[in-house]
Amino acid sequence: MSDRWSRRRALALGAAAGVGTVLGVTRPAAASRAGDETAFTHVTVIDVTTGRRLPDQTVIVGAGRIAAVGPYVGTPVPATAEVIDLTGKFLIPGLCDMHVHNFGSEKIFPPLYLVAGVTTVREMWGMPFHHQWRDQVENGTLAGPRWVIGGMLIDGSPSYWNGRGLPFHEVKDEAEARAAVQRSKRDGADFVKVYSQLSRPLYRAVVDEARRQRIPFAGHCPNVVPVGEASDAGQSSFEHLLGMLFATSDRESEFLRAVADAAIDPVDPLRQMSALELRAVRHHHPRKAAAVFARLARNESRQVPTLAMFERIDMPQNVALDDERLKYLPASWRQIWNGTLTAIRRQRTPEESARRRRLFRHRLRLVAAMDRAGVPILAGTDGPGIPYLFPGFGLHDELAVLVRAGLSPLRALQAATVEPARYLGMGHDLGTVQRGKLADLVVLDADPLADITATRRVHSVVARGRYISPARRAAMLADIEAAAKDPAAQAPPFSGCGCHSAL
Repeated sequence: MSDRWSRRRALALGAAAGVGTVLGVTRPAAASRAGDETAFTHVTVIDVTTGRRLPDQTVIVGAGRIAAVGPYVGTPVPATAEVIDLTGKFLIPGLCDMHVHNFGSEKIFPPLYLVAGVTTVREMWGMPFHHQWRDQVENGTLAGPRWVIGGMLIDGSPSYWNGRGLPFHEVKDEAEARAAVQRSKRDGADFVKVYSQLSRPLYRAVVDEARRQRIPFAGHCPNVVPVGEASDAGQSSFEHLLGMLFATSDRESEFLRAVADAAIDPVDPLRQMSALELRAVRHHHPRKAAAVFARLARNESRQVPTLAMFERIDMPQNVALDDERLKYLPASWRQIWNGTLTAIRRQRTPEESARRRRLFRHRLRLVAAMDRAGVPILAGTDGPGIPYLFPGFGLHDELAVLVRAGLSPLRALQAATVEPARYLGMGHDLGTVQRGKLADLVVLDADPLADITATRRVHSVVARGRYISPARRAAMLADIEAAAKDPAAQAPPFSGCGCHSAL
């Protein structure tokens, strides 16, 4: 997949590996010096490619990279290295959230990812401030993950996003579609974001121009474009299972026509789509599904199912509105989140709630079947635009739902480590704990191969080679909590569910 991603951006992702990255919200760390090394000893390293546990390892980090990995006995520790004993702990690669929407304070959102062990994110609706954040992270003045940034979404007309306060490209003809792709590249986007309302001719124009501009394209499968057709066209990732329930039925064309004509419910934007998807479940065709999955696997088309998002939207009655992590977000976010969920709950009848639970169970089965068929799965949350998908923490929720769907804990870990690294063309630098790779690491208190919820038990983090100790991590969380109480903290610039307001 590396040919689909900008070599310039791949280099930029690793360019600041040795820079003194901020480990608090406001206090910069000293710059790396030659000879600065840290040795993590007596730790169990999780090999996410094979699922092996490597006990009693020494991992040496220097100049932002992993300098050595080996058994404690036989791996020399430099005399000048700081030694950190991690007896009883487990070491995994830094985690990747491959579908995020961040609109908020730089003192809150970027550092929240790091304290949760998320060291890389893919921003699915890029704005100028996201590029500023990335530059600040790379020059060491902001604590945050590595940022891969899409362009402003390219949608057809009419778009649900008209008048909703966020900039995007609404294209009405081929010339506008091509211009939107060109603008995305000029703006420094790493990929073009395609969206739901694109017609087939406009989608083809975007595809052709993306090839001409040598920039990947990813996002929603447009409502009227069959998933297989979009996969053959080279769309690198598909978000939210859009079109997949139709593609795996024996009436795909009929459902695509129906969804093109469906009205969008202003309270519950997924309502009309979900009604059609539920009908498609009754027409699920195993042989058709197998053929679609084989096609996606052959094309290396990635699926980002965002199951934790569906869990909240399909079953909002199960969301606890008093989550203790709310203290890390401004009160305005809690108001928006609770208002959205309350409105959906009031609109749902018991019968519809039961139907949505059945639909969610089918989504789980579909993802498990795709995984078994060799379709690469990427872990993404759609947070924090979706209620109660907290920056960073939400990825642990997604991993847990992937395992509930039927993936093994190892496969779930791979969806957040080695698979994103391969997809981004950064497999040589990210995704595994190996000598020579960038030192983005997470130390856990428990074994994630035995129980995937162990990823929530973050002990400490290594970001760009800098160790965020338990004490430093606690101080960062305290700083974030204080920033969230600031009256100037930014409210969401939308009402509703971020990316999913327009499905």
